[in-house]
Amino acid sequence: MFQASFIPWRFYFVIIFISLIALGLIVRLVDLSIVKQSFLEEEGNARTLRMITEPVVRGMIVDRHGYPLAISTSVYSVWIDPKNFFIEPIQLKNLSKLLELSSNTILALSHNTHRNFVYLKRNLSPSIAGKIKFLNIAGVHLEENYKRYYPEGEMMAQVIGMTNVDDHGQEGLELAYESWLTGTAGKKQVIKDRLGRVISDVKQLQPKKSGNNLVLSINRRIQYVAYRELMAGIKENDAESGSVVVLDAKTGEILAIVNQPSFNPNKSPKSNNGEFRNRAVTDMFEPGSTIKAFSIAAALTSGKFSSDSKIDTFPGWMRVGHRVVRDEHNNKILTLAQILQLSSNVGVTKVILSLSPDQLWKFLHNVGFGESTGVNFPGESSGRLIQRTHWDPFRLATLSFGYGLSVTPLQLARAYSVIANDGIKMPLTLLKIKTKPTGERVMEPRIAKEMLALLETVVTQKGGTGRLARIPGYRVAGKTGTAWIAANGSYLKHRYVASFVGIAPISQPRLVVAVVIRDPKGKKFLASDVSAPVFKNIMEDVLRILNIPMDSLN
Repeated sequence: MFQASFIPWRFYFVIIFISLIALGLIVRLVDLSIVKQSFLEEEGNARTLRMITEPVVRGMIVDRHGYPLAISTSVYSVWIDPKNFFIEPIQLKNLSKLLELSSNTILALSHNTHRNFVYLKRNLSPSIAGKIKFLNIAGVHLEENYKRYYPEGEMMAQVIGMTNVDDHGQEGLELAYESWLTGTAGKKQVIKDRLGRVISDVKQLQPKKSGNNLVLSINRRIQYVAYRELMAGIKENDAESGSVVVLDAKTGEILAIVNQPSFNPNKSPKSNNGEFRNRAVTDMFEPGSTIKAFSIAAALTSGKFSSDSKIDTFPGWMRVGHRVVRDEHNNKILTLAQILQLSSNVGVTKVILSLSPDQLWKFLHNVGFGESTGVNFPGESSGRLIQRTHWDPFRLATLSFGYGLSVTPLQLARAYSVIANDGIKMPLTLLKIKTKPTGERVMEPRIAKEMLALLETVVTQKGGTGRLARIPGYRVAGKTGTAWIAANGSYLKHRYVASFVGIAPISQPRLVVAVVIRDPKGKKFLASDVSAPVFKNIMEDVLRILNIPMDSLN
């Protein structure tokens, strides 16, 4: 009796229990599949659906003939997810060898379990990346990106500049044209597995757009010649530094711009001791006697003088206020042409002091001193040309032979390009132009032609300071400048800046080359011995490279 009544009760209990479980499962199923469907989809996607950024190739920088000066190459970064990182001893040994990192370093990085992303090493070659991928280590991932490579190395370093580890411009044109070169990274949704591997693409959110190429006005062959000869000149004269600028006076294009010392942009620099600076654009100096060309041009423009006008420089010195202006020698009576030839301080002082005080300042300002050249180069200096309400005679005298103002090598080259370009000042550019821009007339054509003739005598006439700048078969004009180096409010004894600026060929002026060498410590220090020969070597090769016909029988 007891057993018969107990069995049905247990049976119904089990049935009810199973029914309740089944009902709970049905309710849970409805809840998950209908009520919380969107929430669960979002949670699932959050664990498998990822948005990734697709790296883009940075635009190339090329010279005027399309030769690559800066290109991006594919590299890989290796990173780990410490939470999923697991490595066998043999794998650790091989990974350590490939990354050139100690095993202890790798293990120490993998202990950052509070992070999901830790770089092991960046900028690895595709071949190394392939070997790491072949190791198939859990939690180790590869990320493709790009690294900048500079085929011309030191020769172009201070013009092109460089990028950082993230491929962003840090110096030079890489920095100036960052937005143009960078492009737009792509974005897309992908599905990843629990190890972070991409299983499939879902949706392209933003198409990637590569950076634009940048075509420079620089001629790589001319750049090489200028760099080679500047290095040789600095070594021969044991100089501290130097710069060279080569301009096409007719278009305003910069064909070469080089400096020493330089650096290798393909290696991560350990320190910056001034090697990054494009000295031709950023560094100022007092130009000395190279300014005399514009002092004489201002005198000719005034109408009070001609190239044959005679100035008595006896006895080789003169008192201006409480100061004395001197020449190296007593040259006695000189014409304006001879004042340039012999670089007479006394002669040019007497000429400028006879003019209205503002006349020289206006002339120097018109040819571009004291203002930016507009080349859009980071850190460009505008130089220093002070306009005074009252000109002290001695200040005006020193201005006439290149003291009391500061210029950059690029400004000096542009000023001489006005003489070469028939009196028209062109906007300068480091980019190759498609159409010739319109310049500004700042000098009368007759004055420009007369100055070419006078500057030619500096190179050709006996006693001229530019005799070592002569080039067989070509007519050359130019001017030397040897100026003391200023520091801490005074001039340093026996320390000079030697410069030479020249124009060729005179029959159809086209090229301007400016050579500036700072602090030569060898036996020679005058620009006539230090900078003029460097100019000659550069200009001679540039004329040949551009296939410019000879215009002289000498």
